[in-house]
Amino acid sequence: MTRELLHDLAFFGHYLHMHAGGRGGKQFVLSSLHKNGGQLTQRELLELTNISPAAMSEVVAKLECEGLIQREPYEHDRRQVLVELTEEGEVLAARKRQEREEFEKKAFACLDNSEKEELKALLDKLTRHWRQLEEEEVKE
Repeated sequence: MTRELLHDLAFFGHYLHMHAGGRGGKQFVLSSLHKNGGQLTQRELLELTNISPAAMSEVVAKLECEGLIQREPYEHDRRQVLVELTEEGEVLAARKRQEREEFEKKAFACLDNSEKEELKALLDKLTRHWRQLEEEEVKE
């Protein structure tokens, strides 16, 4: 039973990553910029993700090469870089946001509200337990 649960969780993780975007890739950066008025400093973007500064630089460079963002020195702190959506980036980010919202509506359509609440409670319980296990591992 435990193996089946882990298998299902792995599938859910993969499925969500593929359909809802990861937490540090190009789609995440575009949506973060879109949610924040089309611009953030590179440091602010980095704080929103789970990736290294080098990985963030790579993602931003790829988006810039694709013409979806532009970078320029931040006027309030010249050591910082301001990352801004281009028109093309804004259009793509808006489309991706709409697709994600549609996915979110469909993803749990097979559950009624009480089932969603029950699932949320169980996932919250599991999350607390796994965080506790992680803390114990760090202490060792």
